[in-house]
Amino acid sequence: MNQTDFHNLISGRTNSLAGKALRPFLGLAAAGYSAVINTRNFLYDKGLLNTRRVNATVISIGNITTGGTGKTPLVIRLCSKISQPYVPAILTRGYKTHQSDEVTLLAQSCPNAKIIVNPDRIKGSDEAIGKFGANVLIMDDGFQHRRLHRDLDIVTIDATNPYGFGRLLPAGLLREPLTCLKRADAVVLTRCNQVTDNELAKIEEKLKSINPNLTIARSIHNPTYVISSGNKKLGIEELKNKKIFAFCGIGNSDAFLSTIRQIAAIPVGSKSYDDHHRYTPGDINEIYEQAERLKADLILTTQKDWTKIAPLIAAKKAVPFAYLAIELKFITAEDKITQLIETTLAGKIHKIK
Repeated sequence: MNQTDFHNLISGRTNSLAGKALRPFLGLAAAGYSAVINTRNFLYDKGLLNTRRVNATVISIGNITTGGTGKTPLVIRLCSKISQPYVPAILTRGYKTHQSDEVTLLAQSCPNAKIIVNPDRIKGSDEAIGKFGANVLIMDDGFQHRRLHRDLDIVTIDATNPYGFGRLLPAGLLREPLTCLKRADAVVLTRCNQVTDNELAKIEEKLKSINPNLTIARSIHNPTYVISSGNKKLGIEELKNKKIFAFCGIGNSDAFLSTIRQIAAIPVGSKSYDDHHRYTPGDINEIYEQAERLKADLILTTQKDWTKIAPLIAAKKAVPFAYLAIELKFITAEDKITQLIETTLAGKIHKIK
């Protein structure tokens, strides 16, 4: 079952007999998962499982649902704020392989930070501090990793699907109950331009009912430029009225397609793969053939996907491949998030831009 079919199943959009029969079993599995998660959190909350402190400031960027919520753009933005002579390091578990798409993107986008790939965050922190002298650790996808003490917990929530269909895995996309947001210091709502102000207000109201002390900021995935085959850079305005064939293998493919429509491009076709899809030459040929048949002017993907497909693309094609670069842009409460970070760093960081 691919990612799209799974989302259709757990959301209830699939009304087939097989879907109706399967959902109760997913609910039972979610009950078992809930028991494990709640027990684990209880043991940490009561101090029966140890949390280790390290000689560095630890900032966790995490989420409470699976899928693409915008953690990586926020990690990149945070890293860009940390100036020399202090040494930041990003702790990431990677994904399936040592050099995942997200690891590659972080390495390219955060030249000032050491990237430490280790599913054991304690060992990763020891390496960052002992080997590279890091004194600021940014823990990517760290909200559920409670063995390493963190000084600041920031959670990203995708405004287009904030609660993961309201159920725990595998019956929904929640990694923990929403009540676990009581541990968080701040929430950054992402993709806020893809929902209404009324919906955003309701999300914020619910989050505040769970944790009245939360700092809540709104943000968007702001497209900045396009890089096509041959490293040619295009401005966003150059995509206006261009016929685009889009493809991606990310946690929220609908959001990527929505972004393309917002920049006044004309989507003529698209193809979605599962998150972290490992592309093959056959995939690239299939994408190109569809784009050519639909008379696309450009084949567009995400920067994360580009890290994997670039070696598979022929140098010259009638329809060029390209990626859309985006940055996380705050539209509210950026000053509050900055103040939280400055307070947490407590003078250890030379400058926050």
